[in-house]
Amino acid sequence: MAANESAPRSHAGTGVTPLSGVGSAVWYDPNADLELGEPPAAEAVDPDAERERFEDARDRARAELERERERTAERVGEDEAAVFDAHKQFVDDPQIIDGVEAAVDDGLPAEHAVDAAFEDPIAQFEGMDGRMAERADDLRDVRDRLLRLLTDADRVDLASLSTGSILLAERLTPSDTAQLDPERVAGFATIEGGRTSHAAIFARSLGIPAVVGVGDDLESIDDGTDVLVDGEDGTVIADPTPDQRERAAGGRDVEIREEPVATADGRAVEVAANVGTLAELEGAVAQGADGIGLFRTEFLFLDREAPPDEDEQFEVYREALAAFPEGRVVVRTLDVGGDKPIPYLETPDADNPFLGQRGIRRSLGPDADLFETQLRALLRAAAAESGTLSVMFPMVATVPELEAALETVADVAADLESEGIEHERPELGAMIETPGAAFIAEELAERVDFLSIGTNDLTQYVMAAARENERVADLRDPCEPAVLRAIERTVAAADAGDAWVGMCGEMAGDPDLAPLLVGLGLDELSMSAVTIPEVKAAIADLETDAAEALANRATDAATRTTVYEHVNTTTDQ
Repeated sequence: MAANESAPRSHAGTGVTPLSGVGSAVWYDPNADLELGEPPAAEAVDPDAERERFEDARDRARAELERERERTAERVGEDEAAVFDAHKQFVDDPQIIDGVEAAVDDGLPAEHAVDAAFEDPIAQFEGMDGRMAERADDLRDVRDRLLRLLTDADRVDLASLSTGSILLAERLTPSDTAQLDPERVAGFATIEGGRTSHAAIFARSLGIPAVVGVGDDLESIDDGTDVLVDGEDGTVIADPTPDQRERAAGGRDVEIREEPVATADGRAVEVAANVGTLAELEGAVAQGADGIGLFRTEFLFLDREAPPDEDEQFEVYREALAAFPEGRVVVRTLDVGGDKPIPYLETPDADNPFLGQRGIRRSLGPDADLFETQLRALLRAAAAESGTLSVMFPMVATVPELEAALETVADVAADLESEGIEHERPELGAMIETPGAAFIAEELAERVDFLSIGTNDLTQYVMAAARENERVADLRDPCEPAVLRAIERTVAAADAGDAWVGMCGEMAGDPDLAPLLVGLGLDELSMSAVTIPEVKAAIADLETDAAEALANRATDAATRTTVYEHVNTTTDQ
């Protein structure tokens, strides 16, 4: 790498967080200790022993991935943690296993066989376009994990970087990014990568300034160089000037709006935060959230030997409401099953857990007692604070499911009344996450106060592209016309049923998509707190007529490419 120069040097990439940070460059090479060297002669290799070593590495890899998934779910979010389910699938991929075993039979040690078996699948993904090309990083992550386990190589502890570090790397895998501590890392920049890469998604969730896809020019920055990472403009500046440092320290250009926002012609849109723990409330308030649009209550049930009791849950919900005394807190009832197992609950293995018993299906079945306890705590909390409590049921697919959930709420309220316990009926809503729910959204809206569109699940089900299957990742784009039409249908149904309609998921937090979502008629958008100021700013600049015209063009489009052309034309104006 070139020697330091005194003048600032700017390198352009793709900004993925609306944040800036200044710190000292630290280059990261995850493969520094993974040099395999030449393999021994084939006759010196014992195929049976090497296959046993490979199986042992796979077992340990699965255990590691499960631990990392749990940590990531707690620190970052369930949606982000789902990538580790995909990694477990790669560990068990028959094509890769067959490739390793064939290479071992040809006389290669297990580590060299793993390296060889992953070569073609990685190259195949790299030859694809868009998101599919970024899936090569997932394969590299799994390959490198197996190689470390087979060679006993040390793994760099990214969680222990010095405070004020700017991490530079060719690329960051999900396992790398999940380790990063926002209190220590001032930002990161990578040579490769795009806005939809896992590193980018994790950066937004963790609130870390980040620029990806800078290219080989990034290598001109030496270890220890002072670096500014501007995740909004998409620039990386070596040896920034005092003025540049001051601008970065002053925060982003966008105003943090503590008050609710409306379009330029006066249409109000609620902008809320997705949270999983009470620790995230402070950040949501600081970023100007109007309230909580998705409180993922499953985090209360994780990493413990028994479920939280009614009083513990009551205090958590009460504290969330207290953080937004004039706002709304939308709580999702326990959403487990599928990719969210809880150790002390019976969650039988299923061939396709995403199409199995999860969400409201479990709450009305094996988890009925937990559901009633949670509802008791929620109804008590609704009466304890001045904010508006809303409760939504996940994975609703039929009218009878919704009616059964509503009947359970009524029964719980009657029990509390008979016990003389203060309580209040919260707003009640259904999540639209399946094509079935979208098709019957009008009937659902007639029975509830609101609908909330979970775009992550809705996209995977509409497009038949499982969230844990990286080979179909390119189809998991909420701007696919089929998904947009499901959203359009849901909004129309909510209007007909006199219910408000919100959205939670990655789509809601993209400022570039705010005109489209406002045009579609969403009343509320909920997202990672870090993107709230940008989304509010985008909404404030909108004219409703122009947004509606964009939505009409987008829902009439035949391809995702055309949708993005319409979106980009609007945002560039």
